[in-house]
Amino acid sequence: MASVSSQAETQPETRGAQSSHGDAVRPAAPVTSSERDVAPVVDHATNGASRETTEAPTDVVGRPLPEFPVPAPLASHGPGRIIAMCNQKGGVGKTTTTINLGATLAEYGRKVLLVDFDPQGAASVGLGVNPHELDRTVYNLLMERGADIHDVLVPTEVENLDLLPANIDLSAAEVQLVGEVARESVLSRVLRPVVDDYDVILVDCQPSLGLLTVNALTAAHGVLIPLECEFFALRGVALLVETIEKVRDRLNPRLEIDGILATMFDSRTLHSREVVARVHEAFGDKLLQTVIGRTVKFPDASVAAEPITVYAPTHPGAVAYRQLARELVARGDAA
Repeated sequence: MASVSSQAETQPETRGAQSSHGDAVRPAAPVTSSERDVAPVVDHATNGASRETTEAPTDVVGRPLPEFPVPAPLASHGPGRIIAMCNQKGGVGKTTTTINLGATLAEYGRKVLLVDFDPQGAASVGLGVNPHELDRTVYNLLMERGADIHDVLVPTEVENLDLLPANIDLSAAEVQLVGEVARESVLSRVLRPVVDDYDVILVDCQPSLGLLTVNALTAAHGVLIPLECEFFALRGVALLVETIEKVRDRLNPRLEIDGILATMFDSRTLHSREVVARVHEAFGDKLLQTVIGRTVKFPDASVAAEPITVYAPTHPGAVAYRQLARELVARGDAA
């Protein structure tokens, strides 16, 4: 993501044009580019922290920001921890986070399964899979008792990252599952044969709180909530948390909120910072220290059907998702 640029890039700066008595004096020499570079440059893809500072780094809300270590290699794989990526509001960076977090964990040597659980199939398309050309998707696994998950798994171009694709057929499952016995636990049954094969299973939920999302929450160990840094996005979080608590009480006692991830953050705006501060007031340390900045590179990577860690591996957006993966591992929310 491009850093905040100075207006000095378009016209030279001068060091004072008047004396203390108001007399004209010879203009000072323009500030050189090397002098200008001494000023700290804010990069809102990486928590809005200054690149040059003598103080200990802090996150957006002022908490000390540790250096999350690179995860150590695993001696063995599995059983997988299932994380539901959930927010009933669309356009909050949910699928982008699912893809890039999965790719980054895979980059760190974790075996990752990404479950596309949205009828739009955006996660599938974002990983270079055209789900409309597939004979079998996650829909078949939900609705057909004899379906084998290994026949539906698709290896992606990212090493260690597999996909359970989805397409528009999945929208019918919302209605068809209503009459099923233990209808909230169908996804749990689907994933059971492969849980021991993966370290992390990420479920990209659709933007609703319907039966498919309840299935994801029932199967999951934890929930990650991507939250756009807009005040309107705050309104639905309370309803989502209420749904999570109901699922925990009635269907899945192990379910917990792993964290709330601030997305589309822009450190240049007071609005973004106020939203993050409000989330911290309400949820405390459930607010992750990593924030994901707003950048056109994410849609560019989606068009290229690649994670940003592949499309632009040194971009601040890729750096932020690597930090997110390290933070989740450090917190014990991922292997």
